[in-house]
Amino acid sequence: MNPLAATCLAVTLALTGFARAQTKPAGKTSPSPFQPAADYLRACNGHALLVYRDGQLDFEEFLNGHTRDQPHRLASGTKSFVGVLAVMAVEDGLLKLDEKVADTLTEWKADARKSQVTIRQLLTLTSGIAGGEVGNVPSYKSAVRLAEAKFPPGEKFQYGPVPFQCFGELLRRKLESRKETLEGYLHRRLLDPIGLKPSSWRKDAEGNPNLPSGATLTAREWAKFGQFVLNRGAWDGKQLVSEKLLAECFQGTKAHPTYGLTFWLNASDERPRDLVMAAGAGKQKLYIVPSQRLLIVQFAEATRRFQERELMRLVLGGLAKVPDAASEPKPTPTAAK
Repeated sequence: MNPLAATCLAVTLALTGFARAQTKPAGKTSPSPFQPAADYLRACNGHALLVYRDGQLDFEEFLNGHTRDQPHRLASGTKSFVGVLAVMAVEDGLLKLDEKVADTLTEWKADARKSQVTIRQLLTLTSGIAGGEVGNVPSYKSAVRLAEAKFPPGEKFQYGPVPFQCFGELLRRKLESRKETLEGYLHRRLLDPIGLKPSSWRKDAEGNPNLPSGATLTAREWAKFGQFVLNRGAWDGKQLVSEKLLAECFQGTKAHPTYGLTFWLNASDERPRDLVMAAGAGKQKLYIVPSQRLLIVQFAEATRRFQERELMRLVLGGLAKVPDAASEPKPTPTAAK
């Protein structure tokens, strides 16, 4: 082999080795403590498992033929973007969480129940508005027109896409006076500042973003949102939304104590008390555990055998084996790597 060919071969082998190391951080001689969790997820038709600690990627594995750059549906995991966008709109003076929806959606004023619904109730799914069929997402205008108040506000939790599309129309109208679209506001205020680039985001018949289930992202892109939440609303040293306002997303209600403002809250003594989660059909999960400085991204189209408590048991068991996992708190990172 001539010297030039030998050099090219050496470089190729080195780059190949680097790529493999990036895809699967654990070495052959030292299996990652998170490998049992990945193996469990693989057996349940999982597609990806990423574990971040202190903003650093400790483990990453793609399963059952899926790859790092492959976009994945978030399904209802999309909903949690809405809660964060809502508190950003509060900070920007566009709305208040406890204002009446009918102040903006004035066609609701004539209805005894809908006229009393607040924005907070709309987004905690306690407005009394029927959620609608999961997977059948109406346009913003259709959602507002067809919304049915089955219960008095605050009494019942009703899951579904309709309240989110109603909120979409409310925010769209509020932004209209500023000559900004909801999609533009979503990007300017939330996605662009954290460098999050959706692979796609479905839209309704009028061209508005599908808020309950429209986002498709890669695992690393979703991790950016999770890291932003874990950092209490900060990114690269800048506070994009106040910590106090962001905390509104994690307050349960009397009607459903384990659902906040578009985030699921811990419902089990078997999991960390402060765990919060974005979640979608098929077991798309974004687990955020501030006390452990932990972020977990999970993609799947999981089988019935999948048990969330088992996956968390394996991840937390692995975390306990990571060097310095139980050491003194470290500085809060500014961005996911």
